[in-house]
Amino acid sequence: LKSDCRMRKRYDSYKDSGVEWMNEIPSKWERSRIRMVGELYGGLTGKKGDDFNNDDNPSNRPFIPFTNIFNNTYISKDHFQLVNVEDDENQNRVLKNDLFFLMSSESYEDLGKCSILLEDVEELYLNSFCKGFRIKDSSVYPLFLNYQLLGSLHKEMISIEGNGFTRINLRQDRLLDIPVFIPPLSEQQQIVSFLDTKTSLIDSLIEKTQRKIELLKEKRTSLINEVVTKGLNPNVEMKDSGVEWIGEIPSHWGRTKLKRYVSIFTGYSFKSDWFGEVGIPVIRISNIQDGFIDFTKSVYLTENYLTEYPDYVVKRDDTLICLTGSLTGKVGKFNHEVGLLNQRVGKIIVRGNKVLKGFVDKVFFFQKFQGLIKELGEGISENFPNVSHLDVVELEIPLPSLSEQQQIVSYLDEQTQKIDKTISIEEKRIELLKEYRQSLISEVVTGKRKVLEC
Repeated sequence: LKSDCRMRKRYDSYKDSGVEWMNEIPSKWERSRIRMVGELYGGLTGKKGDDFNNDDNPSNRPFIPFTNIFNNTYISKDHFQLVNVEDDENQNRVLKNDLFFLMSSESYEDLGKCSILLEDVEELYLNSFCKGFRIKDSSVYPLFLNYQLLGSLHKEMISIEGNGFTRINLRQDRLLDIPVFIPPLSEQQQIVSFLDTKTSLIDSLIEKTQRKIELLKEKRTSLINEVVTKGLNPNVEMKDSGVEWIGEIPSHWGRTKLKRYVSIFTGYSFKSDWFGEVGIPVIRISNIQDGFIDFTKSVYLTENYLTEYPDYVVKRDDTLICLTGSLTGKVGKFNHEVGLLNQRVGKIIVRGNKVLKGFVDKVFFFQKFQGLIKELGEGISENFPNVSHLDVVELEIPLPSLSEQQQIVSYLDEQTQKIDKTISIEEKRIELLKEYRQSLISEVVTGKRKVLEC
């Protein structure tokens, strides 16, 4: 992204900020604290599950959900939800230009994430996991303060104030003591105008790149879906497999129940108070994503658990499957040296020499097959699927010869690796764009770079 005439390297003069991590600020800027420029207020209280999203309730009112703040710089009306608020309830109402903070999160990085409401809404409330902040100081432009608190320096300052393990919490008094640095009002408005333009351009590039990644993933899925059930020869004679989810298969293929060659070994119910922040990763259902294991929100156990619970050890290239919840049927390849398997996660084990592990893996990566597994659980509970590993291995799969299985595995490995490499490049592009966005905001809202009128 090219720089423009609205940005120069430095201000003419600086002064000590009075904060060690900040160093200097421009001479005309003032130092303050969050508590000095406004008031913090709480979200909804006393609400239960039946109070939310009841379309037939005349007392329904819109409220800002946790995810709206988490995912946006500016609060989106498109993502409001409904809550039952009676006329005589004493709940804090949200107003235009209020800021909102995440006071609880699963990671330090997300703690304190803020956003702002720029539209008038007749009656609006806030979820209980967040705090609202109303600016009282007329010399502070709300959009500027929101940008400053989104900058990397302030995000780091807020994150180190968090405490907790399973969920990280931010104390109200610690948030209010966070220092802020205020330029003259006209300069705040210039900075906001500049950042709105620049971040909008960056966000557009990120969105286009994300769409490209989605198309690549669709291509990957389509390729697996086609080859696993149809093979590599487009001219081969086909026959009805006799299994609805499989459809037609090459006439020389057979079919088999998984249980003849495959077992699924389920994890152990490790107690949450055993978990720590370092050690051996425990693979829970939330760690399993589309084809991989996400370690960003992992919990850990000490190494002695490997010898105490050897049956629940997982190793590199093990294929794991989620057996509970919205991710039921999803599988991921374990790409770490060693881990421990938590309850409701299964490890797929291939036995004998009639079927290749690589081919079985490809079947489990087949999107329609994953959907079939999820349907098994939905037959018990549609809102929270919970499938038995014994039911999964009762399912039938296509069965080519060993030599053809090997050809299919080799072909799909080669093709998917090419797609995955391209996806990795595009994901890195997004990462760099986000880093640039964050760096740009931080430099401008802390006075490291000056915004000018052209």
